[in-house]
Amino acid sequence: MKFSRADVKQALSDGLLSFPITDFDTEGRFDGESYRQRLEWFISHDISAIFVAGGTGEFFNLSLDEFREIVRVAVETVDGKLPVIASAGLSVESGKAFARTAEEAGADGILLMPPYLTECPQEGLVDYARQICDSTELNVIYYNRGNGVLDAFSVQKLVAQCPNLVGLKDGKGDIQALNKIVKTVGDRLAYVGGVPTAEIFAEAYLAIGVNTYSSAVFNFVPDMAVKFYKELRKGNSEVVKQITNDFFIPFVDLRDRKKGYAVSLIKAGAEIIGRPAGSVRAPLIMPTSEECHQLETLVETAKQL
Repeated sequence: MKFSRADVKQALSDGLLSFPITDFDTEGRFDGESYRQRLEWFISHDISAIFVAGGTGEFFNLSLDEFREIVRVAVETVDGKLPVIASAGLSVESGKAFARTAEEAGADGILLMPPYLTECPQEGLVDYARQICDSTELNVIYYNRGNGVLDAFSVQKLVAQCPNLVGLKDGKGDIQALNKIVKTVGDRLAYVGGVPTAEIFAEAYLAIGVNTYSSAVFNFVPDMAVKFYKELRKGNSEVVKQITNDFFIPFVDLRDRKKGYAVSLIKAGAEIIGRPAGSVRAPLIMPTSEECHQLETLVETAKQL
């Protein structure tokens, strides 16, 4: 861990956050060299932190051994230039194992994913998160998504118990609920927009004090993604409107055609720009050739924005 708690919190509070896809070869195995090249390209852009093996990186499709190698390659490649955040979750014990592995590999934090499958009461979610937080020295960002959504009271309770909890990432898009959390917990946490294609929520996030978000499309249109973020923060509503209308709305329409396309389209986009990372793993599927052609048109549009 190269970055302090304050450093990681600051990185999460201001600047574009990148979530690289995970590279697989033609046999579906992790491709470390291709991944290294991808990360070198990522950190050549203006970003503030890098989240490896996250949702876009198919954390849910990785073995612990693969995860270990992904984090090792990332820490070595980023080399202290930015905080490296890995992931953990699924169950308390697997969450502890992923957190321990990330810590041993030199990560600066973990994104704590929701528990697997079962619906959970608030008290149980707090205990799930607390046990994993207590198991590691790493900074923890809680991913408020799926069957792991905490309300404001529960977030406040978790914050009181876990000093290494530094952030909350919203994956639900319920601005009212998120605003309650922001106003209740205050600046004790950094807040990150994290719904799929978070740019479509960016203005609403900013209005309640959530200054940054995760950008998946950065994987294939990084210049436009950075420009959108900078113009948003400047308050340049005309540019934000143009990019939203010309790129993000049609992209979201394409994404919503099939479950899982929030990840699959990103891998397709990377291939379109000549930086392929292989196919997604089951249960996800890749887009059709017609959908890839539509995505290619959007990539060309992004170059003009």
